[in-house]
Amino acid sequence: QLQLVESGGGLVQPGGSLRLSCAASGFTLDYYGIGWFRQAPGKEREGVTCISSSGGRTRYVDAVKGRFTISRDNAKNTVYLQMNSLNPEDTAVYYCAARLQVQATCGLPLYEYDYWGQGSQVAVSS
Repeated sequence: QLQLVESGGGLVQPGGSLRLSCAASGFTLDYYGIGWFRQAPGKEREGVTCISSSGGRTRYVDAVKGRFTISRDNAKNTVYLQMNSLNPEDTAVYYCAARLQVQATCGLPLYEYDYWGQGSQVAVSS
């Protein structure tokens, strides 16, 4: 089984921080780029950030620049999403996804990704 397992979601106050983890099982992430996506209630799933297989290239949507940070630890087969200064608009189910790649590239389109996690709920509320 090739799986991505997310953890770290929950309820947080506005302005608070949260760190999501995405752990791979059944395969190693060394040759995979990783993307984080989110889907708010009633909305389409959208790309948030991505990181290349070696971690040398990242990309962020404007809505999270300066607040979110993606990182990876290939030795631990895990990718992280550090979320700071959270606001209610960040409330969504967050998904990590992996795409096989040889070149150090990073993209946000959903169709580029081969494997998806089950999602982790993040709720930002007072």
